[in-house]
Amino acid sequence: METYYSSGKLLLTGEYAVLDGALCLALPTVFGQHLNINHLDEPIIQWTSKDQDNTIWFEETIPLDNLEGISERQLAGMTTSEILLQVLGIARLLNPDFLSGTSGFSVLTQLDFPRNWGLGTSSTLINNIAQWAGVDPYVLLEKTFGGSGYDIACAQSKRPLLYQLHGQKPRVTTVDFNPPFTTSLFFVYLNRKQDSREAIKNYRNIDKHTKDLVGKITSLTKAIIASNNLMQFESLLAEHETLISAAVKKPTIKKSLFPDYPRIVKSLGAWGGDFVLAVGEKADQDYFRKKGYKTIISYADMIA
Repeated sequence: METYYSSGKLLLTGEYAVLDGALCLALPTVFGQHLNINHLDEPIIQWTSKDQDNTIWFEETIPLDNLEGISERQLAGMTTSEILLQVLGIARLLNPDFLSGTSGFSVLTQLDFPRNWGLGTSSTLINNIAQWAGVDPYVLLEKTFGGSGYDIACAQSKRPLLYQLHGQKPRVTTVDFNPPFTTSLFFVYLNRKQDSREAIKNYRNIDKHTKDLVGKITSLTKAIIASNNLMQFESLLAEHETLISAAVKKPTIKKSLFPDYPRIVKSLGAWGGDFVLAVGEKADQDYFRKKGYKTIISYADMIA
């Protein structure tokens, strides 16, 4: 049996602006996705995908000859079966030896987290398939789901990292981001999953001062990494939220959902869904529970 694993992701700084070259701080999570592969005598792929509770959420049998003639096209509007066929087909275009024999495979994917958490169901799958196929995961991502690629960097890492696009080429540097106040940080799930592709599309269509935004977000990312003081850290996050709010023309998550919370609440990744980062003590978590947000995870339990 062949086995592969990829880490999930959260984007602490640089959301949206990372697409234009801003330096971002990305955090691989302790949750990820496994890919287990066994060989079959038949020229088919028997695919099974399981949630974190072992519930099967997707099953498909794909004859290998169905991968012939696959070409690049947008995944928007495709079913899960069509998306999987497209991803495997593109992987074979990138490596013609992949899935080219007369035997097939039984494939099992297993998530460590609920799919609606937005921690990278697609990016961890892309990275796992790229490892299996022996292709560049950034290229496979670009030709399928698209995006900045920071989630692929997280999928391959066990440590926090700095990610930046230079001429659309990724630069990744792991960093020792472990400030002394992580016990005062926790993550709150907003009870809804955000569509990253739609968020990226909307951002692309917004008229904004890109160069100025990229420079300011890059500076803030560097300051946040260097911060050892919680008050300063909160101030930097608030400034970051204000900048992105102006760029995407949306109110901050704190203003729209938690205006009476006394500490900072910061969006992570595409605004409006998935997880937010909150600053506070354990007793402060009751504020969010009373508002119906029951999934609250400490920094230590979330971040690799």
